[in-house]
Amino acid sequence: MKIVLTGGGTGGHIYPALAFINYVKEINQSAEFLYIGAQRGLENKILPQTDIPFKALEIQGFKRKLTMDNFKTIQLFLKSVKEAKQLLKEFKPDVVIGTGGYVSGAVMYAAAKLKIPTIIHEQNSVPGMTNKFLSRYVDRIGISFENSASYFPENKTRLVGNPRAQEVSGIKKSNILAQYHLDPKKKTVLIFAGSQGAKKINDAIIKALPTFAKKDYQILYSSGEAYYEELEESIGMTKDAFVNISIQPYINQMAEVMANCDLMIGRAGASSIAELTSLGLPAILIPSPYVTNDHQTKNAQSLVEVGAVKMIADAELTETNLVATVDEIMNQPALHQQMAQASKTQGIPDAASRLYALVQEIVKG
Repeated sequence: MKIVLTGGGTGGHIYPALAFINYVKEINQSAEFLYIGAQRGLENKILPQTDIPFKALEIQGFKRKLTMDNFKTIQLFLKSVKEAKQLLKEFKPDVVIGTGGYVSGAVMYAAAKLKIPTIIHEQNSVPGMTNKFLSRYVDRIGISFENSASYFPENKTRLVGNPRAQEVSGIKKSNILAQYHLDPKKKTVLIFAGSQGAKKINDAIIKALPTFAKKDYQILYSSGEAYYEELEESIGMTKDAFVNISIQPYINQMAEVMANCDLMIGRAGASSIAELTSLGLPAILIPSPYVTNDHQTKNAQSLVEVGAVKMIADAELTETNLVATVDEIMNQPALHQQMAQASKTQGIPDAASRLYALVQEIVKG
């Protein structure tokens, strides 16, 4: 089987595609892949580190205001569709899967016009503009949240989940926390606001650390490279000063770390939610206010409604309500267990398998 995947701009579009590729490689060693991304997307940094053949198209998004740039956007889209058609004719895929981002719009549109079987995968509860546009052209739509089905044609839409969930679902408990100078046997709160960090969260953590240092549970805080030095200077200590607090600029083995923690604090990105629900991990989510359609708030709200997470709005976050919410969960075993069970019910640990079944459905059909 030959599969083209396309998507880019952010890790939320790229990592689910890579997780799906890894799964298919395990069960179908003869499968061939081609990844098509954008020249200026994050995929240009990530894909070259893999063994997946990669091609890049020049494309950009629309501006919210009417500007001349939007005319260039249309020109680049039409040019990219033409180039994508050529790439697809050369590779001759059995199916093309788009995970979002402007580049997937051009590639998926080209594939549909060439009558190649097509699937789009939507990671968020509120779909982006590209997937809304593509929904009328593609054969199937895989969604990660039940409530996003209302945005798409019912006869095409299937709940498959996010392939990142299946990648982490089998991870076992280990002593990985010892690598961060923490006790693997102690209750642990993981705080993670993305690879770049988040200023509002960082500011609250700086003020809360002296209080957290007195707690019975321990803290592992991934601050992001941008805030790591600022944080250490602000609190006037090294990362090892408090025995129950570990501050790291970045955590490479995040999935394994999550599997060994008892509570997660962070943004409400689709991949993070897929991972924590697959593991049955309770969370305190602080949705980013800087994303399209405020989709992170809607992602988080779907878990709040079932009791899996607590949510604090970015604008309302303080060190006081952060510590109080952590204490509420960590100091009440019954509540923690209830949230863990609710989180587990929302997980789709066979998401990659479901997406592959969708591929087989339209390829064989």
